Amino acid sequence: MRAKTVRNWVVGMTLAGVLAGCGNGTLFGQTRAERIAAQDNPADRASEGRQVTSQQSSVFDLFNNRDDPNVTLEVNRYLWAASLDVLSFMPVQNADPFSGVIQFGYGTPPGGGRAYQATVYVQDPALDARSLNVALRTRGGTVNRETQRAIEDAILTRARQLRIRDSNL
Repeated sequence: MRAKTVRNWVVGMTLAGVLAGCGNGTLFGQTRAERIAAQDNPADRASEGRQVTSQQSSVFDLFNNRDDPNVTLEVNRYLWAASLDVLSFMPVQNADPFSGVIQFGYGTPPGGGRAYQATVYVQDPALDARSLNVALRTRGGTVNRETQRAIEDAILTRARQLRIRDSNL
């Protein structure tokens, strides 16, 4: 029984040594000294006149809303929903509601013969034409400006309909 425990310990230590030797002392492309040098030092901030803040946190910080409004991105939910509704004939490949980007794959509209691909960027919380940017492509290249403008108008119209429907609740 004792020999088995010693053998397991030796095997474990050997594996740990082999794995430790595989890294060449780097983590994420940096050595330990480079990672330490890149860290922000509170003493340096104080000497430069920058504010020194406490980095202590607790579990209760999860329930506080201390997000920096300059970092938090908001998108208009009506434009988001309208984009998904109007372009529902295209498969959604990627959607990021925090940055406001929806990428659609190639899809053929009902009654149409040409496949389109789109990327929609909702960049502002306002229900406004400036908040919406649509990039439309075909397999042969970009589409004309009138077709792209028609898709943007359809999305804006549907977004306004959704907003009116919600205000009547």
